[in-house]
Amino acid sequence: MVDVLGLLLVVIVHSAGIQDRDGAQQVLTALVARFPRLQLIWADGGYAGQLVTWVTTMLQRTLVIVKRPRHTQGFQGLQWRWIVERTFGWLNRSRRLSKDFEALPETTETWIRIAMIHLMVRRLAARA
Repeated sequence: MVDVLGLLLVVIVHSAGIQDRDGAQQVLTALVARFPRLQLIWADGGYAGQLVTWVTTMLQRTLVIVKRPRHTQGFQGLQWRWIVERTFGWLNRSRRLSKDFEALPETTETWIRIAMIHLMVRRLAARA
């Protein structure tokens, strides 16, 4: 989960056997626990369906699904969706994250945090 700048808020890596929508419940629960004032969450179209209802009833938050406009052909940059894609691009610059080397999900979570810390420290150093 990232903020509107693409900076990491919550990261939870789970096995490939868990459906993204099911894993999203765990991520969203951790997000609301860490950021209780957060009210609006944007998500990809893959998270549409019962997750929207679950967020509304269980977390008392608003989950807005960002969808592609109908009848569009070719590449269409979606509002807010590009932020997550840009963050994935930043993470892929990290050699350790470019391939799936880790045996434990916790190790991958740690390397994602390290990569984001590196990114943020470089940005802070550039301003000094």
